[in-house]
Formats: sequence, structure tokens, C-alpha cells
Amino acid sequence: MALITWGPILTVGHKEIDEQHQKLVALVNQLNDAMHAGQGKEALQRVLAELVRYTQYHFGTEERLMAANKYPLSAEHKAEHVKFVADVGAFKKKFDAGNATLSVEIMNFLRDWLGKHILQTDKKLALALRGAAPKQSVHA
Repeated sequence: MALITWGPILTVGHKEIDEQHQKLVALVNQLNDAMHAGQGKEALQRVLAELVRYTQYHFGTEERLMAANKYPLSAEHKAEHVKFVADVGAFKKKFDAGNATLSVEIMNFLRDWLGKHILQTDKKLALALRGAAPKQSVHA
């Protein structure tokens, strides 16, 4: 069973970003399925590495779009990317060294972070890319 179900609620309305989000959702679901199926460490490492690689590619796309469109909330948005990459990178390093295992807790973190980021941060970006001004964030 999918950890994240792609649907209209996760669509931000920007073709390139939505296609990349679908790929990220599929990778998180693939990692979750591999964990629940008890696949070996090597299989989990491959999927986790692909998720990390594709996430960095996706963040690069968003950051390129923010720069090209002089997006006013780009610093806040990019800070979320930096923190996520650091958190997942630290986990991956521990996992690769045999000092951490994939768990429901880690999968829930990925699901919750991705959902929140898409529904809040990326929807503001897509709105701005379509020409409407985003609302300023109330949190720092």
C-alpha cells in the first residue's frame, strides 16, 4: 500500500514541478514498499540513493525557477531545501555505515515533510510563477 497517494490535492499547477513531485512520491513509496518487504540493505541503499539524488535535482529545478522569476520568498524556500538535504544526508550516511535502519518513523518523516512542503511552500511558489503574488509567511 502506498505511503503517499498522488492526487489533485498535491498538484501545485506547474507542469514541471508537478511531474517532479510525482516522481518523488513514487520514490518515497518505492522505498516504503522495499522496507516493508524486508528487502536487503543493498536494495534499500539503491532506492534511498535515488531518492536523495532526485530530491537534489528537483530542488535545483525549483531554485532555478525562483531565481529566474525573482521569487520574493526564495530565501525561506531554499532554507527548507537545505535543512531537508542535511537531515536526509545525515540519515543516509548513518544508514550506509550500518548505524541506522529504515523505519516507519523515517518513512513518516519523509511523507510528512514532502506533503507539508508541497501543500504550503511549493503551492506559494507555483502561484507566484503563474503571476499571482504569494502571501508572506507568518513563520520565520
